[in-house]
Order: sequence, then C-alpha cells, then structure tokens
Amino acid sequence: MQRVITHTTRLPRADEKDGVDYHFETSASMKKLHLLEEIKYDQFQYGSSFESLEEGWKNGHNDVIVLDTAGAITYHQKLGSKAVIIFLTVTHIDALAKRMTLRGDKISAIRSRLHSKEYHRDLALPDALKGIAHVVVNDQWKKTKEQVDAIVKQILSK
Repeated sequence: MQRVITHTTRLPRADEKDGVDYHFETSASMKKLHLLEEIKYDQFQYGSSFESLEEGWKNGHNDVIVLDTAGAITYHQKLGSKAVIIFLTVTHIDALAKRMTLRGDKISAIRSRLHSKEYHRDLALPDALKGIAHVVVNDQWKKTKEQVDAIVKQILSK
C-alpha cells in the first residue's frame, strides 16, 4: 500500500518534510493542482491531487490517505466502492488534544483546531458515511492496528 501525500497551505511542523509528510503549498500553488477533494480546515487549505493518487495506481499500489469526514464523503461520491472508508475515533475526546501536544503542535494551533467547526464536525461519523465507513475506536494503537489490518485483509481478499 502506498500513502498518498496530500497538499496543505499550513506551515510545516518542526519535524515535517515537504513531499514526505505533505506537499506544502501556497494559496496560489493550490489553485494550480488537479484536486479530487479540497477542504478548508482550521483556516488552512488541504486537498488530495489526482496526480498523487495516480502515482500509486500506476505502480499497482492501493493508496492510503488521511482525510477529514468531508473529504471521505467526496471520495465515496467520486470513487464509489473503490474508496474504502475507515473512520477512526476515540472514546475520550481529551486524548486528541494530548496527542497533538505529544507530536509537538504549538498550544495556539491546538486551541485553534479544538475550537474549529471542522474539528467538531469530525468528532462523529456523518450520516452520509453510515453503513459505508468501517468504524474503529483508536484508544490503543495495538488494537487499532489489528482492526485496520483485518479490514484491509478482508477488502483485499475480495
């Protein structure tokens, strides 16, 4: 499986590298891309390009991409059953803020994200993905990995 590198206009975190973690863009460069989906999330633009997807497809890979719920809905609408949606959630919402802190996000960025309408929208599986998305509670990484591996194995065996 190949991870799709998505695009964003936000600045890189200290340990992030352009072309590895994201393609870091300007507003102008984002407009030049052929995006399958795009979203504004906590004041920044995010999107996935057809070029990034096609890179994996031409090499015979199954692509893996991290999306918000709006992006997942768009993928389902545009790609149908070719898009397997896995919705990761947590039992305790406070765990998300702790994870952001541990990965080195600035306090101001954490506060902004936690108060964004997009963050609150993504806390629950939207109606448009009910019966479509596989829901996995991501409280313990080992258990989460086992569940995701089982979903992938089931999909690939079809």
